[in-house]
Amino acid sequence: MGSAFAIGVGLNSLFVAAEVAAGFFTNSLALLADAGHNLSDVLALLLAWGAVKLARRAPTERRTYGLRKGTILASLANAVLLLVAVGAIASESVHRFAEPATVSTGMVMVTAGLGVIINTATALLFMRGSQSDLNVRGAFVHMASDAAVSLVVVIGAGIIALTGLQWIDPVLSLGIAAVIVLGSWGLLRDSVNMAMDAAPPGVDVAAVRAWLCCLPGVEEVHDLHIWALSTTETALTAHLIRPANVDGDRFLHMACEGLAGRFNIGHATLQVETDTAQVCRLAPAEVV
Repeated sequence: MGSAFAIGVGLNSLFVAAEVAAGFFTNSLALLADAGHNLSDVLALLLAWGAVKLARRAPTERRTYGLRKGTILASLANAVLLLVAVGAIASESVHRFAEPATVSTGMVMVTAGLGVIINTATALLFMRGSQSDLNVRGAFVHMASDAAVSLVVVIGAGIIALTGLQWIDPVLSLGIAAVIVLGSWGLLRDSVNMAMDAAPPGVDVAAVRAWLCCLPGVEEVHDLHIWALSTTETALTAHLIRPANVDGDRFLHMACEGLAGRFNIGHATLQVETDTAQVCRLAPAEVV
């Protein structure tokens, strides 16, 4: 995945420089808006790439989980960057309605067409990992939305060339802003939830609880917590009441293997309680 990030950063950095130059030369706000979006994507790729590197660092005495949480913070930062880009694009679009400018459509179409090719190729590099890693998904969403936006710019420039309607340029820019918001909303929601230690998307907490309750000898499950260690790793802690815990070690190994295999929870810590007369202080649902 490191090579995918390197290729994506290199290609998109070159394209941003070309797109900014072409945007100023052609006086196209839509092209400059797309360049701003692409620049935010370069920064997003760098954040995601750095987070992947940090996640591989070994745990320390102070950071006992290592720096895996950095991948979640990077995906959150990516979503915020997109929203900042939206604000800048929308503001300039409104201003351009008051002061319309003539757009050189030919160069706009060529430049944006190149963007379609580069962004599509980069998105394909991240497609496979986007289903299982929120951090990679953030990179994929950025690149895929860029490809769509560049295509819209090509179409818009063609319409301007045919009709001479210059107001299409700021309208396209506002459309680009809307596309960015729609594409990044799910990423922002999932990133915030995971940063707040919510159960990761795809993990059914009720199903996990029911499975634990059905394990041999288990009479009750309480103090169940499931959260994301990173964008690819999930952790769980739980207390199990199991009076006849004669096969304690074998039971724990079996339970942890089952959690990993069934729910992709690879870091499980289970506390077995055998005395049913002793009420655990963490048993009430309202106690964390």
